[in-house]
Amino acid sequence: MANKVTDMSKIRKVIKFHCSGKSKLFISNYLSLSRNKVKKYISLFELLGLSFEAIDAKTDAELEVLFSQNTVETIDPRLQKLHDFFPQMERELKKVGVTVQHMWEQYITIHPDGFKSSQFRHHFKIWSKRVNLVMHMNHKAGDKMYVDYAGKTLSIIAKDTGEIKEVQFFVAILGASQHTYAEASMSQQKEDFVTSVENAMRFFEGVPATIVPDNLKSAVIKSQVVLNQQLMKPWLIAEHYETTILPSLQTKR
Repeated sequence: MANKVTDMSKIRKVIKFHCSGKSKLFISNYLSLSRNKVKKYISLFELLGLSFEAIDAKTDAELEVLFSQNTVETIDPRLQKLHDFFPQMERELKKVGVTVQHMWEQYITIHPDGFKSSQFRHHFKIWSKRVNLVMHMNHKAGDKMYVDYAGKTLSIIAKDTGEIKEVQFFVAILGASQHTYAEASMSQQKEDFVTSVENAMRFFEGVPATIVPDNLKSAVIKSQVVLNQQLMKPWLIAEHYETTILPSLQTKR
């Protein structure tokens, strides 16, 4: 009986670590479980369609029924294939122009007997909520201003020549109020970026304690978390406005 209790406790921990974003290798090493067991527990958890809270609320006896008597194959082989497809799909959706419809078309080409579009979207929504937990962050008023460029470029037409020119879409947002400023600029070069940051502060009528560029090439040197030296010159941003430039280490806020 003691061994079963221990196993159920480890299952809870496996699911908890998985939901918090830990890798299978980390979970395996931390809990001294084989990687195959970890993979099995996670696969069953995903296929069962339950939240961690629902798993955690179950008794050890109920967990034993779910994770000891069931196997991935006894639930639904089609669902297993679908969940195997979702991690790749999630990565692809981050690319410009890729939609859920595009990914369903790719999925159904690979698995002609798979789920229809509406079911596909339903299962992806459930899967995404479980594996992409978002940590709530509290912001103090005036503490941080996040700055970034939108993924897609926009276009303008020159009145005198009719020439179509691409422009960059700069966005600044205050962490506490979510108050947002946006403008188009001709490039993401240092000079345009600094001007946009200054325009945002004028719009907000104040200077935040910290400006957080989201790993922009114009603000952060690629492959290193080192601020572009141009931004650190006193007459540009940091010292002139008595604020701090802090490059973001995470894309999710």
